[in-house]
Amino acid sequence: MLDHVFLTVNHIDRSLTFYEKVLPVLGISARHDYDGADGPAGHPDLKGFGAKGRMFFWLRQGTAAPGALHIGLVAESEEMVRRAHAAALAAGGTEIHPPGAQLHYDPRYFAAQVRDLDGYSLEFVYKSWQHGS
Repeated sequence: MLDHVFLTVNHIDRSLTFYEKVLPVLGISARHDYDGADGPAGHPDLKGFGAKGRMFFWLRQGTAAPGALHIGLVAESEEMVRRAHAAALAAGGTEIHPPGAQLHYDPRYFAAQVRDLDGYSLEFVYKSWQHGS
């Protein structure tokens, strides 16, 4: 299980604005800023997002490498996938594929995919068999 991820972005403030509009739709609404000066030499400043007492999605300033990473984010329903997709597009993201069943994986795999402002691939995913009913 993953504990955290650092996403290097070209313009930290622009990315913060984007993710502050998108992640809360998925229940990721906690925010925390970490001053790199508090860590070991060379540690970057971080802008974090999380939920349920955990910070796990961190942004740092640098040179983005969008082809190096695809991020799948859990949604609790098909409607949440649709709302996250709409929020990402409204915040300036670009569509890769609209909400719908991903039949090439499983007919119960419902997702939408966008590119964030740095070109990273974000997928909002609802897998009904992983949610109990």
